[in-house]
Amino acid sequence: MFVDRVEIEVQAGDGGSGCLSFRREKYVPHGGPDGGDGGSGGSVVVVAREGVDSLSTLGHRKFWRAEKGSHGEGSNRHGRSGPDLTIFVPPGTVVIDAENLFVLKDLVQAEEQFVAARGGKGGWGNAHFKSSTNQAPREFTEGEKGERRRLIFELKMIADVGLLGKPNAGKSTLLSRLSKARPAIADYPFTTKHPNLGRVQIDQDRSFLMADIPGLIEGAHAGVGLGLEFLRHVERAGILVHLIEPSPLDGTDPVANYRAIRNELRQYNVRLCERPEIVMVTKCELPGAAEVRQRLAKELQREVLLISAVTGQGLNQLTGVIARQLAGGVDE
Repeated sequence: MFVDRVEIEVQAGDGGSGCLSFRREKYVPHGGPDGGDGGSGGSVVVVAREGVDSLSTLGHRKFWRAEKGSHGEGSNRHGRSGPDLTIFVPPGTVVIDAENLFVLKDLVQAEEQFVAARGGKGGWGNAHFKSSTNQAPREFTEGEKGERRRLIFELKMIADVGLLGKPNAGKSTLLSRLSKARPAIADYPFTTKHPNLGRVQIDQDRSFLMADIPGLIEGAHAGVGLGLEFLRHVERAGILVHLIEPSPLDGTDPVANYRAIRNELRQYNVRLCERPEIVMVTKCELPGAAEVRQRLAKELQREVLLISAVTGQGLNQLTGVIARQLAGGVDE
């Protein structure tokens, strides 16, 4: 199951207390203090790990606790420190403080890590307090408490290219044709329930990641449908590829549908409208596709591609345009 937002509680380990002890051995009449220090508690560490593609593991466990440190013992034996508890998440995960709702860490790159809750320090044993003026100290300290936090994890998929469009625009079919991804595909809207990632090979040395963002509808920026669940993934995409269906099943106007999706992006985050965008009309084998393309090109005053993921028409041109934009070129 794909999960891209979870809330959990983490508890770092408490530090072990120091020990109050005096040396007691035969033939050693004046044994001094020998109480050892307590061990530190384990911390909760969040690590972005390549190959982890969902937050589903976190979704099944709401409370994560690191181990406590052991108490100190006599004969100057220090307590064992508790091992850190590591939580692995996908690159692109944002860690948010659930109580105050501010971002603690944005784990963009693989192997980036963040200490979400720090373990408590171990206490001092009485041997620590020995001095020339205090040769028999009866002082020791208890271990510190480990930090406790409620955290929200939000996954924003990192992709070079994001596919946008109304439901049933052909995004999943296009992704399956260009990459080895196998998203759910059917002849009805809202087939895709979560974003899918696929790697598109340009040539032997070059490739890019493409994400299929599930179909957006009007009001998505305000939480209508599953809009907010999907819009966050658009933020990570470098290039937006907008798919326009020439003959929508609901009878809506294709050009109006394009404007509606652009408006949702603007309402969610105005900077998304500044991203490089490639517009194309899909399903070009259907009647009226060429006419819709001309209308869009006239309105936008730039090139609009015409493709078919079923027949393969225009796919090489699309891949070429994306490759040039990723390399820093500009397509008119």
